Amino acid sequence: MDLFSRSWAALRAAVAGLGDEDFARPSGCAGWLVRDLVCHLVVDAQDVLITLATPTAAEPTRDAVTYWRVVEPPTGDDPLDALTVRLAAAYEQPSLLKFHLDDVGSAAGRAAVLADPAGRVETQGQVLTAGDYLGAYVLEWTLHHLDLVARLPGAARPTGEGLAAARALFERVAGMELPRSFSDEDALLVGTGRRAPTGAERAALGDGAGRLPLPVG
Repeated sequence: MDLFSRSWAALRAAVAGLGDEDFARPSGCAGWLVRDLVCHLVVDAQDVLITLATPTAAEPTRDAVTYWRVVEPPTGDDPLDALTVRLAAAYEQPSLLKFHLDDVGSAAGRAAVLADPAGRVETQGQVLTAGDYLGAYVLEWTLHHLDLVARLPGAARPTGEGLAAARALFERVAGMELPRSFSDEDALLVGTGRRAPTGAERAALGDGAGRLPLPVG
């Protein structure tokens, strides 16, 4: 739960520190500019609020690991992705998008702090404890933080603890450990297909190279 709060705060702070011109630059998400990614983060924050406000007495059907599924690599052509692009363009001014993320994102952060980790919540037809749900989102925040700064070398990067936790969770989702020679950031980027492995990385992966990438969603 604490990692959720800290990784989410770091991501929101990175967005707050962007210049207006940065919003028109490409992000690490295929087909999305930085402004599109930030708009997606607003929707994510809304999802967190909705989920934490949807308690249930049903037994959990997922945990922080099984919440994630291996999906097809994003192409930017998905209808929901296209909707995000249109919504982001409607903001017109980056300051409005920043304000909305700060407003809704802060509320999501407060709701997470107040949540009972053992309480059960429902989302997407599945039931998780609030602790598992928020733990799963550490991977979401960290990957999108990497997407945010992919082409913004001066922007604030994810925290070391967030990267380490996200890597550990990704490896459990993937059912494989990536070489210890990989930094946590490189393990996430290569593992999820955000960049191709170098020759040295491919050699270190050995037979595991054939199992990658494993985009998650």
